[in-house]
Amino acid sequence: MPPESPATSHRRIFTVTIERLCIHAADNDALRDLAEVDVIAGSGIVGDRYFSRADEPGQNITFVEAEAIEAFLAAQGRPVDLLVTRRNVVTRGVRLNDLVGKTFTVGGLRFRGVELCEPCLGLGQALASPELRPADVVRAFVRRGGLRADALSSGTLKCGDAFGGDENERVVAALSPPVVARSI
Repeated sequence: MPPESPATSHRRIFTVTIERLCIHAADNDALRDLAEVDVIAGSGIVGDRYFSRADEPGQNITFVEAEAIEAFLAAQGRPVDLLVTRRNVVTRGVRLNDLVGKTFTVGGLRFRGVELCEPCLGLGQALASPELRPADVVRAFVRRGGLRADALSSGTLKCGDAFGGDENERVVAALSPPVVARSI
């Protein structure tokens, strides 16, 4: 492989994927880890507690980066559990913050990034420990809590599906520094 030129050394082309999918049928129901989910344009994930609700912008579906979850759990000395944030879609290799206001595809389905899915007290309480207060958890996930999005097309999402831009099946992204857990 030829050496990279200075013009290209800061960029890579890579395929980013869905690591995990989950839903909650109701607020107090157990999380359901699924291999695939059905998505309806304008309504979200069939069977999820937020399906067809429009209480908040981007309520159709939520995404979170596996790397952010792993960094938080490693900093706390906890085992990896990619579903701890209770977001619908756990991704790997994509910077979700960059998708706010943009249309993107995942597994051939189109979505529009609406806003960051900032952490709430519920997330803080779920991940708190004797050494870590809920407010500290919330602070650790600020700007790392994921993305709220609207579903623009209908179909099935599957674990392993790839992300793409509006016209590309690959995402071109500048390399970013590794996710580092904030000290609390």
